[in-house]
Amino acid sequence: MRRGTTLFLRITVLVIGLAVLALCVLGLPAIAQDGMEYFSAAVFLPVLIVLYVAAVPFYFALYQALRLLSYIDKSIAFSELSVRALKMIKYCAFAISILFAAISPLLLHMADQDDAPGLLAIGLIIVAASLVIGVFAAVLQMLLKEAIDIKSENDLTV
Repeated sequence: MRRGTTLFLRITVLVIGLAVLALCVLGLPAIAQDGMEYFSAAVFLPVLIVLYVAAVPFYFALYQALRLLSYIDKSIAFSELSVRALKMIKYCAFAISILFAAISPLLLHMADQDDAPGLLAIGLIIVAASLVIGVFAAVLQMLLKEAIDIKSENDLTV
């Protein structure tokens, strides 16, 4: 049962990673070509750069998620390795949130210029989702750390 569940989660993580890779390789260049014609380079170029830079912590977080799933498969989920993986996921999520919050004024300017409020909404949804993932990873990290501490205390008393 556990092996099947982690396999499903691994496949899901890989599909998400491939979808974002396709967006970075195929989608963003097409968007950039259209965007550079419509918006000024001073506004559009920083947004495009942040989109590509945000992919780095995103893929690092996906890698850490795969490592965490491998720890679960090896029955070492309650270890410092898992705590470190959750800590890295937390930092990556907060980094993505900060990056997208930093370009929110540019997205607002682009949304005003194009009369497309959905553009700013997409940016804010990414900020909110990243914050939720970061806080969730932080809570799991704390709970796992406490569980490891309790387990080590119980091992010492026996």
